[in-house]
Amino acid sequence: MTHIEQLKQSLEENTCVLIDSDVNRRYFTGMKSSAGTLLVFRDAAYFIIDFRYIEKAKKTVHGCDVILQNKLYEQLCSLIEKHGAKKVFIDSSVCTVQQLSVLRGKLCAEVVSDDTLSKLISSLRIVKTREELEKMTAAQRIAEKGLAHMTEFIREGRTEKEIQLELDYYMLSHGAEALSFDTIALSGPNTSLPHGVPSDRKVKNGEFVLLDFGAVVDGWHSDMTRTFCVGEPTEEMRKVYDIVLRAQKAGLGAVRAGISGRALDAVSRKVIADEGYGDAFGHSLGHGVGMEIHESPYASPSADDTIKAGSVVTVEPGIYLEGRFGVRIEDFVIVTEDGCVNMTEAPKELVCL
Repeated sequence: MTHIEQLKQSLEENTCVLIDSDVNRRYFTGMKSSAGTLLVFRDAAYFIIDFRYIEKAKKTVHGCDVILQNKLYEQLCSLIEKHGAKKVFIDSSVCTVQQLSVLRGKLCAEVVSDDTLSKLISSLRIVKTREELEKMTAAQRIAEKGLAHMTEFIREGRTEKEIQLELDYYMLSHGAEALSFDTIALSGPNTSLPHGVPSDRKVKNGEFVLLDFGAVVDGWHSDMTRTFCVGEPTEEMRKVYDIVLRAQKAGLGAVRAGISGRALDAVSRKVIADEGYGDAFGHSLGHGVGMEIHESPYASPSADDTIKAGSVVTVEPGIYLEGRFGVRIEDFVIVTEDGCVNMTEAPKELVCL
């Protein structure tokens, strides 16, 4: 069953949904574009798109009628009246106040701006199909090849920006459609910044280098983090690395369908807290990955929702000692009924370059 068919089956009579965000439009149509409006009823679906994309849409979009955009709001109203819809649900998670005002002034039905559609789309996107998981795995393999390349590239004297650019270029030139996010490449004391920005700082001997990065294949993302040492680490650096690694392995061992995000987070967090570094792990354990780099489900101290089989979640504990160094290790996994399948194959034992 296609995503559009799933969406149609979830709708009530006399209602429709309007989707125009880049990510969700691509999720339901399979086509990447910077414009277009998807209008879905229980018994029909329409993709209205302008001249720039109409030829591509007619060839690639299935499961809905493709219409050349002319006067958008008149076209939408004509279809709403044709199907007798009384309510139009919009995705409140991405709709701005200005957009909402325009829709309410232009459409010929009640515009519903609660979280009904947002929750519905999220519930559909949480569970991945086999094809989607294959694309995410393919993206991860590209990233891992990039990681292997970087173990040869990183050395004393390289700047963080040079490392970032080299990794980005490698992934993009080896099959990545795009980068999952701005690559994080940090060294020395900068590794204590969980989401630091690469700088002109040069790597020094005896320092950690932290890489957080991912590739995109056909809209589907990968995500991973590895921490290396250039030269020999201190005893404390090895100790902290070992604690994070144990916490990460404990988290991976706890992943299964039915566990709450809060409970999963607590497993890894306890390992770090028991070693006296609880205050140095300030972010959540993990998040979902899919057509966006951060999406449901979440593993955090406040995540009460249970994690479903077929979803994808990261496991990425860290310890960050301000002004000194930090360590994070991240894999992302497919959740199963009794555990998980780890899409990340890169080694995670401490590597000294």
